[in-house]
Amino acid sequence: MSTLSNKRIIVGITGGIAAYKSAEIVRRLQDHGAEVRVVMTPSAEEFIRPLTLQALSGHPVHTGLLDPEAEAGMGHIELARWADLLLIAPATADFIASMAQGRGNSLLNAVYLATPALVAVAPAMNQGMWSHPATCDNMQLLQQRDVRVFGPDSGSQACGDVGYGRMQQPETIVEQVAHCFSNSQLSGVKVVITAGPTREAIDPVRYISNHSSGKMGYALATAAIEAGADVTLISGPVSLNPPSRCKVIHVTSAAEMHQTAMAACDNAQVFIASAAVADYRPVSVAQQKIKKSADVMTLELEKNPDIVSSVAQHFNNLYVVGFAAETQDVERYARDKLERKKLDAIVANDVSRADVGFNSDDNEAWLITAETSQVLSKRSKTQLARDIIASVASAIGK
Repeated sequence: MSTLSNKRIIVGITGGIAAYKSAEIVRRLQDHGAEVRVVMTPSAEEFIRPLTLQALSGHPVHTGLLDPEAEAGMGHIELARWADLLLIAPATADFIASMAQGRGNSLLNAVYLATPALVAVAPAMNQGMWSHPATCDNMQLLQQRDVRVFGPDSGSQACGDVGYGRMQQPETIVEQVAHCFSNSQLSGVKVVITAGPTREAIDPVRYISNHSSGKMGYALATAAIEAGADVTLISGPVSLNPPSRCKVIHVTSAAEMHQTAMAACDNAQVFIASAAVADYRPVSVAQQKIKKSADVMTLELEKNPDIVSSVAQHFNNLYVVGFAAETQDVERYARDKLERKKLDAIVANDVSRADVGFNSDDNEAWLITAETSQVLSKRSKTQLARDIIASVASAIGK
């Protein structure tokens, strides 16, 4: 279940007898590499104490919507943005009804309404409540909103009844959580992705580069792998562990990345140019370290090859996605780049903001095509990558 490695999962616990199983869910998610935060409703605290979940998760448990101390740390909006998946287990009939109605009267309700992440519920209730038409209508509505439903199982219940309504066992729920991060949107599609910065040598110890961490490109590679793609990741120098199940080619300079990308795109269907490629390189590279002497040093630069433009012009049947890191007029500059370089789509973000972009775990972006312009509000780069990959899959008819 390696698909849970480094995934961020919120476990929401509501007030049902099955809440005792939630502790085991938290433990098993962490065993499979997930990072877990817990949110409890007030009624859930009557069944299992927050201290138990805090000890298991290693993090404070979030309980109150209007907790000033919690809001000063990771407030409910930040918590909602942090997650890759919100799992509500157990999900009572009452809480399912509140989700269907869009109520925000508890912290868990607010997180559900605010999160851009995947959402799943593990229902747990009396068999009569589960089969009631109101519950059936509510479940149908949530599924129409892309909420995943795990179970319930059939069996004997705490009240003595027998029938459907029992929450599934923790190991079954965790397996289904893992399946949420694996799909077939890009099954059989060859995808090439560039990531990270390039380094343009000045002498053996100095270079020109930028602040790119490579996190966005690596997240895109992971999302494409989850979607079933055959992924080649061309990476500049970064301090990240490459995702498994893809071919990784390490390069240093823009010229190396250009040459590698042109070769890798042969027979590919999608090219995503998320790397922050240096626009210029020194005309000449000193063979020995340049000694500090004069107060002023002049460095002559020449343009690097434009990788995404070269790929777009050379491969007519390739779906090409560019990236635009801007500090002002983000959408206008991005659309100009889209048209000028003949791209199919472009992802643009404001790198002047400290809370998104370079080195941040979060991002906010515009996803722009010739016909559309969609704002992807602030969310984890992991979730943003999934949204971009889903858009690409839709665009190429997968």
